[in-house]
Amino acid sequence: MSYAVPLTRREAIVRQLRDEIVTGTLSPGTVIKDAELAARLGVSITPVREAIAQLAAEGLIDIAPNRVRRVTHVTQKNALELIDVMGVLACAGVEWGVDNLTETHLERMRQRLDEFVTGLQRGDVTAAAAAGADVSTIMIMASGNRELQTHVDLVVARTLRLLALNSDSDLWQIWIDGYRETLTLLEGGDRPAAVERYRAIYQEYRARVQSLLVEPPSTSAGPPHAD
Repeated sequence: MSYAVPLTRREAIVRQLRDEIVTGTLSPGTVIKDAELAARLGVSITPVREAIAQLAAEGLIDIAPNRVRRVTHVTQKNALELIDVMGVLACAGVEWGVDNLTETHLERMRQRLDEFVTGLQRGDVTAAAAAGADVSTIMIMASGNRELQTHVDLVVARTLRLLALNSDSDLWQIWIDGYRETLTLLEGGDRPAAVERYRAIYQEYRARVQSLLVEPPSTSAGPPHAD
């Protein structure tokens, strides 16, 4: 039997704030005040300041020279640059890990892909995003490079923050189709082709996001990723 290690107060605050920023509960430009936040969460100032420092390092909070902290504003350039970085890191991880994938890995990927689709169908973007991220994470972690996955996670958190999340967006279909076809190739033993199909997901996704940023649609979305 395994037991989850309890979160420290700093970790719990980081998770709470990151979720509020990613989902838009804390909108871009919102001023983050230590005392108010500590009172709202029922904690002391110290873990709040530590959490803010971590989120600033992740690019989710801006700290001005006068020490005012605000939720980061995002530009089109920021969004596309982050997608490019996310693609480079995730594709490298998949390329390194693909030869180590076992049948157990593939079964787990198929399960998480099904949960990704199911989450979107019931409008639970948070669950869908986590499941979708895991499809990539399973491949990346097969490389044995945990440091790479840590950096992927940070970029994914920032990328999710960039675009409003909506379960009805057609952006999700790029990931669903790409994951399905990548899995089919892996199950058929064609690993080089699977890597190329996975890489194509980012190319398609970037092109679509760029078109949406130029001409915003009536609904928007973010990546499922933890890729």
